[in-house]
Amino acid sequence: MKEYTSYERVKAALEHKEADHVPFDLGAAAVTGINVNALRELRKYLGLPDNVTVKDKIIQIANIGDDLIGLLEIDVKCVPPKPPSQKGLQQELGIEEGYDRIIDEWGMGWRMPVTGGHYYDLYKSPLAAAETCKDIEKYPWPDALDPERYLGLKEQADYIVNVQKKAWFLERMSSGMWEHAMWMRGYEQFFMDMLVDTKMVHAIMEHILEVNMQYWERALAAIGDNVLVASCADDLGSQNSMLIPLELYKELIWPYHKKLFDFIKSKAKSKVYIFFHNDGAIMETIPLLIEAGVDILNPFQVNCKDMDTKKFKKEFGKDLTIWGGSCDNQIVMPFGSPQQVRDETKRRIEDLAPGGGFIFAPIHIIQNGVPPQNIMAWWETLQQFGSY
Repeated sequence: MKEYTSYERVKAALEHKEADHVPFDLGAAAVTGINVNALRELRKYLGLPDNVTVKDKIIQIANIGDDLIGLLEIDVKCVPPKPPSQKGLQQELGIEEGYDRIIDEWGMGWRMPVTGGHYYDLYKSPLAAAETCKDIEKYPWPDALDPERYLGLKEQADYIVNVQKKAWFLERMSSGMWEHAMWMRGYEQFFMDMLVDTKMVHAIMEHILEVNMQYWERALAAIGDNVLVASCADDLGSQNSMLIPLELYKELIWPYHKKLFDFIKSKAKSKVYIFFHNDGAIMETIPLLIEAGVDILNPFQVNCKDMDTKKFKKEFGKDLTIWGGSCDNQIVMPFGSPQQVRDETKRRIEDLAPGGGFIFAPIHIIQNGVPPQNIMAWWETLQQFGSY
């Protein structure tokens, strides 16, 4: 069989074709990353230097490092937007009452305990006190057209594709539109708005959509025809069910997803695949996601209710690529033995790999405390059973 480049291998999987082996991603997306402390332990285990840097401060994930990308033969790299100009930069507020605090460019406040903290949690929702749609109009929304965001993106993308021969992943400017709306308004208030004040829901969602559309139009124009995967997200599920009824999602939120995905595809200069990060028990959303234009589903949390890899492959495997789905990240990866990790990973490869449409990646972030022996057992199982 022909030997594929990483770019060709990923592209074949997205076209639902079998390449030489299943493509591998660790850390290209924020949601396929690894916690900074987990990466330190892995690098120590592998005898690599402890030169870990933070990729995303709020969720505490690390930059993988080119040495580890080479050692593990990772097929995908990330092209993130640059920080905005000075006026839009994240504000570091420092330590107060045992918490390190941040205000992001959307005006949301995040804090992490100085002792024992793993992530920054939301503590300030800037639209919580908004009473009318005019309050939403007056809010100082981020400037997606800030040229600082796009400096060097094309050069970085061209180097990844043409020199390193990797597939690459264009990150989004924000979290999911619905998720972002809840963060800005406050979860409880936004859930109430969805039932009793839909005008407020649409006012907030329209502004977040507009910011995202401006970002994607400018980013796609800046980069040109090398965009393969566009990252989008919204967490619709909990462990056992959707967060809201499917009918409410279809009425209030789904139209914004479809508008954004259609817009991205219309502005891309070549075929682009929509990557959609959607946590939890979300099997019932899949037909709507396909209709909206989703091409790639992530992370496919296998121990959430009804998230069965074999059933998914049979029913939706021709329509969607799974990017994730490789090994239970809640029980087996952190607490299982290396052999249990191997057994679980082999099962998921057998379910998802046939016919392409599978990018092997962690099911969400590899957490602090996951043993490096388990991470390597997971990776070694891909090497053993991931060939076509």
